[in-house]
Amino acid sequence: MTHPGKIYAIGDVHGCSDELNELLTLLELGQHDMVVFVGDLVNRGPNSREVLRIARNLPGCYCLLGNHELRLLKYRDSKDRSILKDYDWETIPKLGDEDWRFMREFHLNLHFPGLNTVIVHGGFLPNIPWDDQEANVVTQIQVYNKKTGSWGKRADISGGESWMKYWHGPPFVVSGHTPRSKVVRTKWSICIDTGCAYGGHLTAFELTERKIYQVKARQTYVSKSLSDSI
Repeated sequence: MTHPGKIYAIGDVHGCSDELNELLTLLELGQHDMVVFVGDLVNRGPNSREVLRIARNLPGCYCLLGNHELRLLKYRDSKDRSILKDYDWETIPKLGDEDWRFMREFHLNLHFPGLNTVIVHGGFLPNIPWDDQEANVVTQIQVYNKKTGSWGKRADISGGESWMKYWHGPPFVVSGHTPRSKVVRTKWSICIDTGCAYGGHLTAFELTERKIYQVKARQTYVSKSLSDSI
């Protein structure tokens, strides 16, 4: 994909609609600018439906599938209550038909060949072409164990390290999903989930100038300690 304006990736919003409005105001979007949400627009924060409404009505906007949207959509199709988290039950009754339709339109990734960059929610396994990797992987991976080849959440994988340590590109990868107290970068990747719902920041990253924009969370909506390590 090529684009004439600026391209902003926005990290995990998690229902923080006030912070999202503040960040969008800070960006001063022009007519040809594009916004790409890295996924996890919903859950945890106070107003998931309002975040979806803002994104749905934002010109030049693309939304990527996060693990939270993926799980909700799986439940919508299967009615399997066992896959849900406690906080999903707070979100589900508040979503209307247009919200469910909108989430089904979310992209798995967005590739900008001219910038040698791809945006995705979670990340990628090393040594496998990025565009061959399935939704379950790219929306959920946080760490990778090089010895065993296992991958998953930080808490679930013994001896796991951030997938970013093993991703040597190309392309350059912009991701969210793994909340930290600050933006984390490597030569070939950047994670912009800075834990807004946990009292951190909501972060945007402009792809062409590689510039960071942030707003502070209005409050701590969910208690969680954030690491600053990769």
